Amino acid sequence: MSKNNELYSNTHIRNTVYTELGIGILANIILLLFHVSLLITGPRTKSTDLPIGLLALIHLVMLLIDGFIAEDIFTPQEGRWGDMTCKALIYLYRLMRGFSICTTCLLSVLQAITLSPRSSCLAKFKHRSSRQNLCSLLFLCVIYSSVNSHLFISISATPNLTSDNHMYVTESCSFVPMSFFLQHTFSTLLTFREVTLIGIMTTSNGYMVALLCRHRRLSQHLHRISLSPISSPELRATQTILLLLSCFVVMSILDSIITYARITLNDDPIFYCIQILVAHSYASFSPLVFIATEKRIISILRYMWGRQKVFQ
Repeated sequence: MSKNNELYSNTHIRNTVYTELGIGILANIILLLFHVSLLITGPRTKSTDLPIGLLALIHLVMLLIDGFIAEDIFTPQEGRWGDMTCKALIYLYRLMRGFSICTTCLLSVLQAITLSPRSSCLAKFKHRSSRQNLCSLLFLCVIYSSVNSHLFISISATPNLTSDNHMYVTESCSFVPMSFFLQHTFSTLLTFREVTLIGIMTTSNGYMVALLCRHRRLSQHLHRISLSPISSPELRATQTILLLLSCFVVMSILDSIITYARITLNDDPIFYCIQILVAHSYASFSPLVFIATEKRIISILRYMWGRQKVFQ
């Protein structure tokens, strides 16, 4: 059961995981501070600004929890976590992951609404307030997190390091096998939940791609982009969200495949290492994409870098 020799003795894997966590935490802090400053200073914000700020906060908390979990995987400890600590940390991590999925789903829908033409049936949702969007997000999160209750049953402190009946999570925590009925029930609910949200994101993706293709044909016909019904900032925002959604769907599919491989290959440590990297790659990658495509953040960073060089 113990993965000491395979995991924390491998410095390459450990350094890769900690580097990815560090980059993700720093990028999410920058993105979060930027969106907090937008809310404080009071300029006119876009409908997607609040979800992006919340996504940065969720990913920041998620990566910090990941740091604690990674420490228990890669750093041998004399005192192990208790049963309640295992349940609380793993449940909180899954809760943050659920909030991330729900916020990403809401972000894709909001961008599809923003991009939709005035004649579309989605146009009536364009003037929804931030409070209404937040209520929609909370509703999604409550529905999503209600299925995670099985973690209080299936997560426990590792009772015996040599036991083969428990699936490894960290040196202190493991998954306890459930009965066939419970396992089948929760697997069905989890699959339905993931497929529903990914289906909504994929539908929003397809709708935005169709609008972009229509925009390109219209631009080629008019030979002037300025006459296009879609402005350049909206195009950049849509392309950014399409990139993020595509990465999210790919990462979710990879995570499902790796999880299945772990189960069928008797909890192979190599697949677990890959799953660790894939699990928080979206939380580390998404803020970098938002920062790279947000001209206001780039201008601030360039200004700060210029001032630093002047004082040197």
